[in-house]
Amino acid sequence: MSEWKGKALNYVCKDVVTGGTPLSSVKEYFENGEIPWLKTKEVNFNRIKYTENYISLEGLANSSAKLIPINSVIVAMYGQGDTAGRVAINKIPLSTNQACCNLIIDEKKADYNFIYYSLSNSYEELVLRKTGSAQPNLNTRILKDFPILLPSLPEQTAIASVLSSLDDKIDLLHRQNTTLEKMAETLFRQWFVEDAKEEWEVGKITDYAIHYKDSIHPQQNQAALYSHYSIPAFDNGKNPINELGQEIQSNKYKVPKNCILFSKLNPHKDKRLWLLQNEVGKNSICSTEFLIVLPKRKEYLYFLYEWLSLKENYNEIASGVGGTSGSHQRIAPNTIYDFQCPLVAKSLIENFNTQIEPLFQKQLSNQTQIHTLTALRDTLLPKLMNGEVTIKM
Repeated sequence: MSEWKGKALNYVCKDVVTGGTPLSSVKEYFENGEIPWLKTKEVNFNRIKYTENYISLEGLANSSAKLIPINSVIVAMYGQGDTAGRVAINKIPLSTNQACCNLIIDEKKADYNFIYYSLSNSYEELVLRKTGSAQPNLNTRILKDFPILLPSLPEQTAIASVLSSLDDKIDLLHRQNTTLEKMAETLFRQWFVEDAKEEWEVGKITDYAIHYKDSIHPQQNQAALYSHYSIPAFDNGKNPINELGQEIQSNKYKVPKNCILFSKLNPHKDKRLWLLQNEVGKNSICSTEFLIVLPKRKEYLYFLYEWLSLKENYNEIASGVGGTSGSHQRIAPNTIYDFQCPLVAKSLIENFNTQIEPLFQKQLSNQTQIHTLTALRDTLLPKLMNGEVTIKM
């Protein structure tokens, strides 16, 4: 650690580039766009391999947006909530909006992965450096002057390779789960959409499931450890948070095994549909922003999940939002439970269940590995960055 040198972040950068946003009023800047265009909400300690939005070459040329080379370190300078200070690496050439600061690393001075992990480890310190009263933000000067510790270039690469190998495995497991999800949807569509029988009657979700709402107040059992399925937990890789009862202020619902959590909060903006299988343990609870769809028979679980997940079905349910607040709109329970669903023979659903269950069990196994590897990476990160754990060269 004594050989590590303190430098300003600007020292390791070939260039520091901010982004821009083409005029939304000019449709040619966005229509048929082939250039990935990144927003700060997509910057979340991750590797960017695709973006939600694209702009055209004309849009790029007529705005302050610039094309950023691969393996740049992207820092969110401002945004909603805790966005400012988050970092990412782009694995594709892209452009960004003006709220992103893009660090193009000088490979002769630093390993770009090492800088990414160094800034990831310094997130809280970056947050403390935000300035402004109404909405504190970062800026390019703060980032350029931000202090970092640099070991030799070979040591940087060795440290980064350990952390990158864990992220590689995590990425692989996420891709496998995406593939498994698509396979399950393909099978479901074939069985119950493409090969649907005319004689099937039209029923409702309530023919297959109940609205489970067993309320609990964790404050009444303050020493108990609860597994909390919250909206932030869903957004954080579907990883429930372990909390003591004394830390949980409001009423929750008890979560049973083999159910589906459907977020009633802003479903038209964010799709949060959480399939829970036999991993649900004792003292599992969820936010009351979730509606718990509990199958009347275990064999109905995957059938219901797939039916609610189908894009056309989900969008129709989500369109039923209401409320006076534009930022917090919700669907009523009957929007889900009265939603139409075909009435098919139990034997058909059981046969489907036999074929589909291995796919979802594999997903669950992968998700468990993801949580384990993520915890290992997050444990190693500060230890490697402060020299507590060293890598043999």
